[in-house]
Amino acid sequence: MINIIDYEMGNLRSVEKAFEKLGFAVRVSADPNDIVTADKVVLPGVGAFRDCIHNLREGGFVGPLLTHVAAGKPLLGICVGMQMLFDESEEFGRHQGLGLIPGKVVHFPSGMVEGGERLKVPHMGWNNINIKKRSPLFTGIEDGSFVYFVHSYYCAAKNQVDVAASCRYGDVEFCASVWRDNIMATQFHPEKSQTIGLNIFKNFGEL
Repeated sequence: MINIIDYEMGNLRSVEKAFEKLGFAVRVSADPNDIVTADKVVLPGVGAFRDCIHNLREGGFVGPLLTHVAAGKPLLGICVGMQMLFDESEEFGRHQGLGLIPGKVVHFPSGMVEGGERLKVPHMGWNNINIKKRSPLFTGIEDGSFVYFVHSYYCAAKNQVDVAASCRYGDVEFCASVWRDNIMATQFHPEKSQTIGLNIFKNFGEL
């Protein structure tokens, strides 16, 4: 069973529908106890880091989630769900994350220019990823594949060994995906990334 955590801050239905389309048993649950019985857990995230981590803590999800990871069971973070895996974020002040991946979440610099044009923040739309190491998520995924991003902040990993894929936006080459043991995550949205995204969900579901 794949358990999608409902802490009122994620694109839940789209993720659920993607796994259902692929034939996996999946549930969206606001009950932290359901994490305990899950084979795999998905931590989605839409919105501000501050609000997401607050809801995750207030909902009682952190303890069961850390227990799930410690047991060696697969975890998939998506967008802010990936950012919360890091030590801290600077979005709307300094906020502590889950500390599962060393590093912090920072804002894209202002005034970035490419091809003579100022780049907009948030980084929104299709961009290609540079696969650094073959995370289980990337089985059968070609280097340079295009995926869909929506974010103003990005993860600056302390250890490059945790970076499974990167992406370039302006002068910044940022972490697009992480992989550490049973922890996998993407800054981009697989549920919005069409065939590539479905393949990523398929890879996760088959772990």
